[in-house]
Amino acid sequence: MPGVSIVVCEGDQTGQELLEESLRVLDPSVLGIDIDLLRFDLSLENRRRTENGVVHAAAAAMVETGLGLKAATITPTEIGSVGSPNRILREGIGGKVIVRTGRRIPGVSPIVPLSHPVAVVRMAVGDAYGAAEGREGEPGTSGEAAWRTERIDRGTCRLVAEFAFRSAESMGGLVYGGPKWTVSPAYEGMLKEEMDAAALRHPEIAYQPMLIDASYAGLMTENWERAVVIPSLNRDGDCLSDLVLAMFGSIAGAESVLLALDDELRTTVAMAEAPHGTAPSLEGKNVANPMAMLLACAAVLEHAGLSDESGCAGAARALRQATLGAASDGVRCFDLGGGASTSEVVDEVIVRLKAR
Repeated sequence: MPGVSIVVCEGDQTGQELLEESLRVLDPSVLGIDIDLLRFDLSLENRRRTENGVVHAAAAAMVETGLGLKAATITPTEIGSVGSPNRILREGIGGKVIVRTGRRIPGVSPIVPLSHPVAVVRMAVGDAYGAAEGREGEPGTSGEAAWRTERIDRGTCRLVAEFAFRSAESMGGLVYGGPKWTVSPAYEGMLKEEMDAAALRHPEIAYQPMLIDASYAGLMTENWERAVVIPSLNRDGDCLSDLVLAMFGSIAGAESVLLALDDELRTTVAMAEAPHGTAPSLEGKNVANPMAMLLACAAVLEHAGLSDESGCAGAARALRQATLGAASDGVRCFDLGGGASTSEVVDEVIVRLKAR
């Protein structure tokens, strides 16, 4: 069978540790697939040294391979620093949509009574991220002001809305939520307009638009009887997805997938990652939960399996089953109520993969 090439973006602190542990499941001796890992060092130190050149190189490589896997990285807060590598990667591959789906973790009781998945379909570019910003007035005085100029475009809004409705169709769910279009009818209203237009194109899909603040409340209080898909602006989706994943037990319990799509919504590039941060307090302790990173590996294999005959689709299913099966049998890290170390969880997943 032909092999597959995956661009691997290395990261910082615990993010890099979880990546290294999780990459063990992609070894040919485990999956039986020839996987070529093209590694790029996206650590903060190397991004500073190359003035983000390594990030642009990683994005270009992903455009070539169509597949990427990324560790969590540090985004410095200093004004004028190298900024967010995520933004550069998204723009570099033409990524428009980020999908994060919270699901029941076997053996773990969700914070609220959730049985069905909740997917956040978020725009990947624009909005608050990469916006021009600055300050004016005398620094430190009450008259000092800060400003930011945000921008979204109709094309991205249309992709997010349409992808959300197609996702709801495949999941047997409803499209729920939306931006704060009443406060910002020109800016945030653009996404709402595209949601309404997508609803007309998909009359068979249940559609329940809600303002973003009411959506937060509804997620915590409604007894959902089907899957929920939430289209969102970039920043709203960033906040929403952290809430959704935590509702199911841990932000480390699911993967995040960045998608570049053509006009027919076919995937041209898929980059999977763990949505949590670098967790510096856990660095070097071998206790961080690798589940999200393992599921990210499964997600990138799943996308590889859509267009080749390498056996990636079957490997993706097996890896997902092994990861969730280990959790179901109690092999979990502390954030999910278990006592296993990072490496012990990965060891168990590998055992299950080899035994399949």
